[in-house]
Amino acid sequence: MEDTIGHSDTPDDLPSGNGDRLPRTFARARAALEREEDQHITPQIRNALAEIISDVTTGALEACDCPIRDVIDQVSGKWSSLLLMALGVRPHRFGELKRAVPDISQRMLTQTLRDLQRNGLISRHVFATVPPSVEYRLTALGESLIPPFMVLAGWANAHHGAIRAARMAFDAPELETQV
Repeated sequence: MEDTIGHSDTPDDLPSGNGDRLPRTFARARAALEREEDQHITPQIRNALAEIISDVTTGALEACDCPIRDVIDQVSGKWSSLLLMALGVRPHRFGELKRAVPDISQRMLTQTLRDLQRNGLISRHVFATVPPSVEYRLTALGESLIPPFMVLAGWANAHHGAIRAARMAFDAPELETQV
């Protein structure tokens, strides 16, 4: 059966341990774990992935307690990641962050900073000056995120060309049918 992105290598849905149907995404992930062709995934990583998928698909891990849904979602947005990178260099005032990420709106900058502060990744410091000034900086928790985040950013940088080429190849048949 064909999934939403045009692949037909997995069944539409698979039964899970709690009687629900698994989304195709999990079925594809589980099938990918069973393949041995990917040289970058060590057996230890493969086992850890299998445990995570098993916990999610069997209902052992509630959606609200899932770290992937809860934490990764909060730090992986384009604004969050850019702001974390800027604050990883040094503390910034609001206006400096606005200039560091010029295409972010003031409202989105404010909301993203609040979200990062709520998650304990950054802290907000108000200085008693006239006018008052505010500075944002990474907390110890936020600093602990930077090394793994930089590994992901490095991977994205190294593979950006390949990903763009894959998108163009994928979109080419669609563009041909529109002409």
